[in-house]
Amino acid sequence: MTSVTSLFAPVEADLELLTDNLKNLVGARHKILYAAAEHLFGAGGKRIRPAIVLLLARATQADQGITTRHRRLAEITEMIHTASLVHDDVVDESATRRGVPTVHSHFGNRVAILAGDFLFAQSSWYLANLDNLDVVKLLSRVIMDLAEGEIRQGLKHFDTTLSIEAYLEKSYYKTATLIANSAKAVGVLSDVSEELAENLYQFGRSLGLAYQVVDDILDFTGSADVLGKPAGSDLRSGNLTAPVLYAMEEVPYLKTLIDREFSEAEDFEQAIELVHNSQGIARARVLAQTHVKHAVSCLSDLPPSDSRQALEDISTYVLRRLK
Repeated sequence: MTSVTSLFAPVEADLELLTDNLKNLVGARHKILYAAAEHLFGAGGKRIRPAIVLLLARATQADQGITTRHRRLAEITEMIHTASLVHDDVVDESATRRGVPTVHSHFGNRVAILAGDFLFAQSSWYLANLDNLDVVKLLSRVIMDLAEGEIRQGLKHFDTTLSIEAYLEKSYYKTATLIANSAKAVGVLSDVSEELAENLYQFGRSLGLAYQVVDDILDFTGSADVLGKPAGSDLRSGNLTAPVLYAMEEVPYLKTLIDREFSEAEDFEQAIELVHNSQGIARARVLAQTHVKHAVSCLSDLPPSDSRQALEDISTYVLRRLK
């Protein structure tokens, strides 16, 4: 299967520059932060979010190329994303992420929390220095949303009254808000029309939601090696996702197992089996397909270019992860 990074060809050189800049921006004054930055930004991450920012910059500025402010926006986007992952890993007590030791397992909780805080603070500083109030508002909202998403998820463990609508709202806060608002920020910096800027926001929102739904499907269908964590770990921890919510509508007994938090022998294994034997995964796949289709449609007003094609290909790649 094609890797997502192979779809970044129009901005491959831009992403290499971004990685080097991030290491220097984060660690220039502090040895321990530089070591953390080397670990964070040298770990072979996919860089999907900054790639989307850079591709949108090229797609909306076909004759001018990427400006320094677009590049800085891409760096800010990756800083915010990475900061949220560092904190999430501390909260979840995750030893690895995608097979790589997490910052807190490598440097300890204290350094990890401080590194995450520093990344959030530094992203805010560079954001302010873009001197664009609309962009500041968009990306500041993201930082609030990320915290909101974590709180909502923490309060809804084993909550079988959770609706699909509430699940999607939480998924927006945790995953889609950064892609959506950074995409719109590109439009603001490129001085596009309000209508196109809103389309870019909707593109990011739908792509982010599709990505999260696919991740939640893979929690049931992927291997531990691919996932970087045990399969079914979301359900085991009480994080109810689209496949489970749909399965509960079809198999009421699944709700009973979840309500008692898998307290009896074989409860968890039975719950996994019930999800697989229901239409929950298939219905979640349709949900992801719907959001991908909408994401691609939101790009229709952009002029044809290699960058626009790459954005469409990235959108459809989200679904190919399920094959």
